[in-house]
Amino acid sequence: MRRQVPGLAETVRDSRPEIPDGVFLVRVDGAQFRWHAHKPFYILRLSVVEPRTLAGHSIVGRLYCTQKAMWKLGWFLRDFLYDPELMAHEQVDEKSLSGLRGVVKISHAMLNGISLVNLDGFAPASQWAELAAAPISSASRSNAEEASR
Repeated sequence: MRRQVPGLAETVRDSRPEIPDGVFLVRVDGAQFRWHAHKPFYILRLSVVEPRTLAGHSIVGRLYCTQKAMWKLGWFLRDFLYDPELMAHEQVDEKSLSGLRGVVKISHAMLNGISLVNLDGFAPASQWAELAAAPISSASRSNAEEASR
């Protein structure tokens, strides 16, 4: 018996990442907390707004919530202009994250044969024009990789 399975063809597409490494203006489409005994994290679904050639493409990445990685979650929340009152009360409301806009720098890494997206840096959406014009040097890329470790 044959069964139609919508979306199956997408799973066998080219293994190269759709979104290249770089800097993008994005909108948060969704966030979901995932509990893990050693490394709780948020899964972020980001939709590319700029550059226009990639508009609408999705970026999915993780932000860990361990004590060691809390600085990165705070950086993301500050630069995406998350509600300061909720931050002051140490609360993250997943619904309040949807629609926030900002700049994200991403890179791809292979871990055990799985391609992962690294969220290397963040900036407010107001800085998009100057960040989009600046070339990404290999020195800044290696600094970002060291900072994420």
